[in-house]
Amino acid sequence: MRRILGADIQELPYTSAQWQELHPLLERGRHAARIHADGTVYMKMSGESDRMECLEIRRPERLSDTELNLISLLLSNLKPDRSGHSAATGAEKQALALGAWVMEQLDRPQAEMIPEGLTLGGRLYADMIPFLLIREYSGLTEEPYTELEKLLRSFFEEEVLLIPLQRNEWLILSPMSPLSDSRLDGGDDEESEEESLRSIGLGLHEMLASEWLGECHLALSFPIQPSKSIVESVAQLRETIQLGRRFQVGSNVHLPWQLHLERLLSAIPESDRARFVEQAFSRSDYYVEPEILTTLETFFVLDCNVSETAKKLYIHRNTLLYRLDKLKQETGLDVRLFRDAVMVKIILLLYKVTKRP
Repeated sequence: MRRILGADIQELPYTSAQWQELHPLLERGRHAARIHADGTVYMKMSGESDRMECLEIRRPERLSDTELNLISLLLSNLKPDRSGHSAATGAEKQALALGAWVMEQLDRPQAEMIPEGLTLGGRLYADMIPFLLIREYSGLTEEPYTELEKLLRSFFEEEVLLIPLQRNEWLILSPMSPLSDSRLDGGDDEESEEESLRSIGLGLHEMLASEWLGECHLALSFPIQPSKSIVESVAQLRETIQLGRRFQVGSNVHLPWQLHLERLLSAIPESDRARFVEQAFSRSDYYVEPEILTTLETFFVLDCNVSETAKKLYIHRNTLLYRLDKLKQETGLDVRLFRDAVMVKIILLLYKVTKRP
């Protein structure tokens, strides 16, 4: 929509109080569908009470009154399908309330203890596997809560807790049984907990991407007791998806224990990252030629194993050794040595998130 209309448009959540502050002249409790304030147009998409979703349109002068009216009309026609809160089941209302509480706690320096009334009948006291699901923006439509819950139940083959956080973002809490089932299916060689969780995440993402959501990102972590650490878990999984989007381009399932180095590098000021990459490329940019880049990424994924990398790339071992020797000749770094391998890995990670001319 941003490209089509040529205006700066974004979707934002608002509380009733925040919406009121946009236009102090509104009567208390009244929620106008469209507000003009400070050179920006705000249009309400859904919600009538404490929480609502809005479109923020900056540079509205690029749009005619007719275009703004058409957008308002479209949003008004979508409201019944988007909200659906009046028809929400008791379980869905409890999940919405819990999600709103979690979002509120994320903005606080230290999270409070979860109120007894939000423990979903005591279910949050059991150990569960946390997943964070984020769907990429895909127009103005939103699927019903019950449909996603039904898909999750079919995948896990038992009840799960689905907690909406904000539009296109959900926390999923699964019982522990999928983890034990994954290990039993592993045969004689028992999978580690990390491997089992990764398998579950890949399977869940494949199902959701093909059956319902389309493009989406999924993060999951070790089991937690939600009553004690639900807020901390959501914060960690959100950070994991943020890091995964930046450093794991092409991957949609992100695991916090695979992003320790990326988390450390992201804390480096952008100017320092850019300076480091510039210095690394001052001698040669051979690292990022398509063939050698694919070779290096495969080499690191396979723990710097030459034979396995050659097999994975369908090339002769000598061909791989030639490429690594050429890299050493061009850059002075030999990735068969631990110290140089670490350096090249850091260079490639920083290159992915550093703007280059």
